[in-house]
Amino acid sequence: MKLYIAGPDVFRPDALRWADDARTLCRQAGHEALIPLDGVETTAAGIFHANIDLIRQADALLANLNPFRGCEPDSGTCVEVGYALALGKPVVGYVDSLESTVDRVRRQQGRVALCDGRPVDGDGLHIEDFGLPLNLMLAIPVKLVAGGLAAALAALGSPA
Repeated sequence: MKLYIAGPDVFRPDALRWADDARTLCRQAGHEALIPLDGVETTAAGIFHANIDLIRQADALLANLNPFRGCEPDSGTCVEVGYALALGKPVVGYVDSLESTVDRVRRQQGRVALCDGRPVDGDGLHIEDFGLPLNLMLAIPVKLVAGGLAAALAALGSPA
């Protein structure tokens, strides 16, 4: 299968090495990795359209949904996940921990308060409290696993 590999890993200082490792893991599992860094586009619009085209070509999408610059996953990755879901493609997301959103906010912000019996963050905003590791709009349609890309590949299963 062709697998689009989504996530903020493209921003890592060792992104090219990460991409090589991801390609190797996918190949060992019998799949072909489609990685945003493989494109030649350099403009924002060009990169967007190239990534959308890669998602269209993919049979499934694997996404790093770990918190990025805050308590939530990378927004660009969430768009890619949503697009793949809209196309009817299977999506496997991976996170370091399947801790609940409330527990993650508590760990990252140091505390969670209650307001009218509902958990709120440090800004007084309600925290979705369904015991899910991500917002329900990701946690319900995406198959979530704890671990990294290898765990996502294992959850995806063998190529047909």
